[in-house]
Amino acid sequence: MTNQMLTPLEVAQKLVQFDTTNPPGNEILCIEFLDDLLTEAGFETTLLARDENRPNLIARLKGGGEAPPLLFQGHVDVVTTVGQDWTHPPFQGLIKDGYLWGRGTIDMKGAVAMMVSSVIQAKQQGIVPAGDIVLCVLADEENSANFGAKWLVENHADQFEGIKYAIGEFGGWNMNMAGQRFYPIQIAEKRGAHLNAIVRGEPGHASGVFRNGAMAKAGRLLDQLDRLQMPIHVTPAVHKMISTIASGAGFPANFLMRQLLNPATARMALKIMGKQAAVLEPLLTHTINATMINGGVKRNVIPHEIKLEFDVRMLPGFTHEQFLRELTGLLDTDAEFEIVGEEPVMPAEPDMGLFSLLGEILTDMDPSGAISPLVLQAVTDARFFSSLGIQTYGFTPMQVPDDFEAGKMAHGVDERIPVEALDFGTEAMVELIKRYKG
Repeated sequence: MTNQMLTPLEVAQKLVQFDTTNPPGNEILCIEFLDDLLTEAGFETTLLARDENRPNLIARLKGGGEAPPLLFQGHVDVVTTVGQDWTHPPFQGLIKDGYLWGRGTIDMKGAVAMMVSSVIQAKQQGIVPAGDIVLCVLADEENSANFGAKWLVENHADQFEGIKYAIGEFGGWNMNMAGQRFYPIQIAEKRGAHLNAIVRGEPGHASGVFRNGAMAKAGRLLDQLDRLQMPIHVTPAVHKMISTIASGAGFPANFLMRQLLNPATARMALKIMGKQAAVLEPLLTHTINATMINGGVKRNVIPHEIKLEFDVRMLPGFTHEQFLRELTGLLDTDAEFEIVGEEPVMPAEPDMGLFSLLGEILTDMDPSGAISPLVLQAVTDARFFSSLGIQTYGFTPMQVPDDFEAGKMAHGVDERIPVEALDFGTEAMVELIKRYKG
């Protein structure tokens, strides 16, 4: 069997068997496998790398020049499995009980297998899309993207010239929301940032009596943040998402969903929703969570300074200056806040130009499903391509059992993908290649 005859399942299985845990990544063997696969299928490929062990692969399915190129982008690095107790070894690629088991099956080697398989199938079938399909397989999404999308965008932007739309993670599989079967397609995501807070107090010998020291101030700040409710903001993308879900839901779910669109009633609706609020609340507010604390030099020395580190996720369209003004206006503290790392600002208003076509493909394949926009509370490589004016859609199509929560599989124990979902997704992407008109 030659590589180009591999099924999407076989491609995904092979990808899982490469341990690309990031850090360190070491995606080279995985990328070289895909490079061989595409070369055998007749593609010209380009490998671009900041580090020779962490290359990125680019290949083009030539189009007719009637539309701008369309980008298929996906990553092959994965997060760690350390401290997780798996039923089956995470890099074995075991096929059992109708699933392919292993780290990366959902995030996102399964989707990469669909993308690669779809362009190979399209080439074998003689399909000439309206515009080039640019396949970009990336390293380093799970860490900094300094060896992947970020580095490519900053150093090889010419590879993406003329591209208006991209297909990437995270969305495109069926899930039940408000009593309705939906296929959410991601149109926007929140923006990550790293925030430091410095609190200071009088240092001294720990044998004395100290009040209002750096430790106490840090504790009070953490307590305030634990009880803090950030203001509600209904961004355009979230409005589209919630309105669509509400329109397909019955009473009282539709009524509650519409209350989320009004900042004056959103908190009340979230309280009534219970567990569902955990999914929706982060899409309506900025979030800030303490993740690290540093300070002190010795057990018997009162520290003069404590540094708290926070993970921040800002809503699309907001700058870090706007976020800091909002945050500090709600706190009673003399802490010094500083943004020490932030992602590109994502547009407040997504470009919906390709959304209808993606929805049409999914509803043709599953008439029982409805389509909804999705806003992701996490981040993907879409944020870097956005800086080139490229709108990414989270479109990794899968048809999964109703009790299978694909989103929770990402980064989790016993990550797995239904075997049949790989064929479904590949078929959907071939249809996209056929129907794409720009």
